Amino acid sequence: MAGIGLFRIFDPKVRRHLISDEGEVVIDEVRQHWVVYSVPMLEVVLAAALLVTMATTAIGGQPVLLAIVLVLCAHAFWQFLTHHRDRFVVTNMRVMRIRGVFSQTVATTPIARVLDITLQKPIIGRMLGYGHFVFESAAQDQGFREIKWVSRPDDRDLTIQRVIQRTGLRASASVDVLEGDEDSDDDGTGPIGMDSAQEVIASTPAPAAAQPSSRPASPPSSGSKSIFNSERGNWTDND
Repeated sequence: MAGIGLFRIFDPKVRRHLISDEGEVVIDEVRQHWVVYSVPMLEVVLAAALLVTMATTAIGGQPVLLAIVLVLCAHAFWQFLTHHRDRFVVTNMRVMRIRGVFSQTVATTPIARVLDITLQKPIIGRMLGYGHFVFESAAQDQGFREIKWVSRPDDRDLTIQRVIQRTGLRASASVDVLEGDEDSDDDGTGPIGMDSAQEVIASTPAPAAAQPSSRPASPPSSGSKSIFNSERGNWTDND
């Protein structure tokens, strides 16, 4: 229970950095692989061994040994916090890297600006299940060009590729609507929350003033195709 409480206290709290009012959600929160904690654990084991030696044998220089134990424990705890608070986050809008213990650094970039991803899996990484990501993006100085010690790298790579692909499809659909292309699976919403009715109204020229005519109004053609039909108005395109 103490370990769980420690994890919660020092958790970077990724959700507070999301744009919730714009519908941003976390797709994947990448923590570093457990192998990064091997060195801190070895330091703790070495410190414990020194303490047992000091307690069971009468050797000289115990103040020096005690100082070494304290340094080892402090360094191990610092390394634990550093790795625990280093998170790479993929949302439906952007990618983020959050790191830092006392002073925190948050680097972000839109997902559409990620140009290329290289997955590196060393031999030991393939055996233990970790890899390194190298991102080629339009902003190389954002702090996440190289993400190391990623667990389950193949699954994470597929997740990022899916998010990039879906983001590209949404951008293409928005361009098609703006250019007036017909879309058979249009759900009635335009790009960036724009209503299709507003787009049709904005792109349709104002009708000329009605002229009096002695001819009776002809009934609408049976071959007319309905483009938009709602309580706001009926729009038809006569063949």
